[in-house]
Amino acid sequence: MTEITDSKAWKKLVEHQKSIQATHMRDLFNQDPNRFDNFHLNFQDLIVDFSKNKINNHTLKLLMDLAREAKLDDWRTKLFKGEKINFTENRAALHTALRNQSNHPIMIDGEDVMPKVNNVLDKMAKFSEDVRNGDWKGYSGKRIVTIVNIGIGGSDLGPAMVCKALKSFGHPNLKPIFVSNVDGADISQALEQCDPETTLFIVASKTFTTQETMANASTARQWLLNHFQGNTASIKSHFVAVSTNARVVKEFGIDTENMFEFWDWVGGRYSLWSAIGLSIAVYLGMDHYRKLLAGAHEIDQHFLETPLKKNIPVILAMIGVWYINFFNYNTHAILPYDQGLSLLPPYLQQADMESNGKFVSRDDEYVSLHTGPVVWGESGTNGQHAFYQLIHQGQDIIPSDFIIPMRSQYHPNSEADLHHKILFSNFIAQTRALMMGKTENEVRKEMFPTDESYGKLEHLVRHKSFLGDRPSNSIIFNELDPKTLGRLLAIYEHKIFVQGVVWNINSFDQWGVEYGKQIASMVLPELSTTRATEAFDSSTNNLINNFKKNT
Repeated sequence: MTEITDSKAWKKLVEHQKSIQATHMRDLFNQDPNRFDNFHLNFQDLIVDFSKNKINNHTLKLLMDLAREAKLDDWRTKLFKGEKINFTENRAALHTALRNQSNHPIMIDGEDVMPKVNNVLDKMAKFSEDVRNGDWKGYSGKRIVTIVNIGIGGSDLGPAMVCKALKSFGHPNLKPIFVSNVDGADISQALEQCDPETTLFIVASKTFTTQETMANASTARQWLLNHFQGNTASIKSHFVAVSTNARVVKEFGIDTENMFEFWDWVGGRYSLWSAIGLSIAVYLGMDHYRKLLAGAHEIDQHFLETPLKKNIPVILAMIGVWYINFFNYNTHAILPYDQGLSLLPPYLQQADMESNGKFVSRDDEYVSLHTGPVVWGESGTNGQHAFYQLIHQGQDIIPSDFIIPMRSQYHPNSEADLHHKILFSNFIAQTRALMMGKTENEVRKEMFPTDESYGKLEHLVRHKSFLGDRPSNSIIFNELDPKTLGRLLAIYEHKIFVQGVVWNINSFDQWGVEYGKQIASMVLPELSTTRATEAFDSSTNNLINNFKKNT
């Protein structure tokens, strides 16, 4: 198969990059007073400003040509039709069906999946309402006040991120806690905050065999049984499962009536849209959970129906390809200026890096390109006092997404209004500073306002200058609510998919996760023996043997 690097658009982009590389972004703004008008998109109240990028109209044309040469339209259709584009696992990637508000049939192997999807949503609605209004009670008859979600990866990152982001919409008398790390400190610290008689555990594992999740679930189970004098009947009132493995769920002691199903075409990093989102539904209420789904569905339709040059996920994806493959900028910062979105960077780390961190193509050939950036970030303004120094003056150019609501979630008053104005001013300042920079002459004018002062601190001029020309996208919306969050997450999902199409990789498997688990299963038995281990390489053997000596 012809490599994307052999395409006409790719070769033209290589040449175009050489011509635009030396053009400073401040010059692009000077040349085009209407640059914002030409390089931003709107969706409902959402504004995506991509004007602070090293691009012009010709850049965008070539990038859209590249997307077409990668057959993006065909792959987009395959995704939404439920074709098994995750070919290494022989699965569809139909997370879009989970939020299909139009309810039109979506077929897999000749079966419409929507009836099953809707049945699970209805079951989630009843259960969440029962917990929220107190009809679901613990074993001793007390209402639930604490929800502990036990999962890992997508079964933790998604629900935890959404519940934190939308805390102002949460039930005032329910406290969500998320446990993922197999480190015993995680479950222990969670249980310290709980009363066995008022705690509900949601154990989220597709197979119900995930090592970390089941270790934590077993500890929680024993903690509950210790309180109820070993009475296993108490499990039914305090544990529910999100899984596909009814047999193992039953063996654990959970009534299979309290098991919420999802399917093998739901990838882990897309699973918050499925029953894995049960903790979201309980905490926020099913009406708000459905609004989250509705927001994502709106972007699904936008992505599916909108021409490429006006398509938000496509534009963001192709600008990312531009930087990764033509400028060799191999990291990307997610910088939400909203404390509720502080878990968005780690959530998008998984969504992006687990999807596109591949070195083998769909044609089983080694990929010759960088596939995906290192994704990282922190909420503003905390990040400004941590790593922005490197973003502004470091040797590495780090494209960044700045994200902010125009209004705080919390009830406005003069004090809250001041906080948000300070936050917004920092948001604006950072993107402008990264783009504009500050020349040495501009520094001199600031430092030496009079002729008499000129030159006294000349040695500091270069230190206080900024090269600028550092790209960023600004994503702004009215308020962080369930529908807006759904839109935002779906934009990133489809962005990642588009990039995978261009790089000719399968964005929906994650075999790299499995190899470490395989070796861990070989190491674990060795830790329970007293003899010296000789089964592995010298480093591994010595690390294991030192562990044995000291435990």
